[in-house]
Amino acid sequence: MAEVLSPGTVQRIAALFPLPERAEVSQLLVAECGDNLPLADNLGPAGIERVRFAVLKISSGSLDGLWAAVALAQQDWRDALVEAGFYDDVRAHLTWQTDVNPGGV
Repeated sequence: MAEVLSPGTVQRIAALFPLPERAEVSQLLVAECGDNLPLADNLGPAGIERVRFAVLKISSGSLDGLWAAVALAQQDWRDALVEAGFYDDVRAHLTWQTDVNPGGV
């Protein structure tokens, strides 16, 4: 069964990426930034979402930036949390909202 992204992840993807890129972004997060991350068995679903929010924030709405952020998370997802500013507070990612909306809808 295919993994489903959380509504919060989908919302942030829509805010950061234009419509033509959203499917690629979603597929990348599911395939490369999920339960296959190093030590992901310790993360659980909420922790994986936290890492996904971090890589989305780091990307600043750029596909190249997202690929780089995912590569960082694959090496050590804690580094992605630090770079995004989510490391010290396990709920910090929940308050991160982006006002960028290049896709319009």
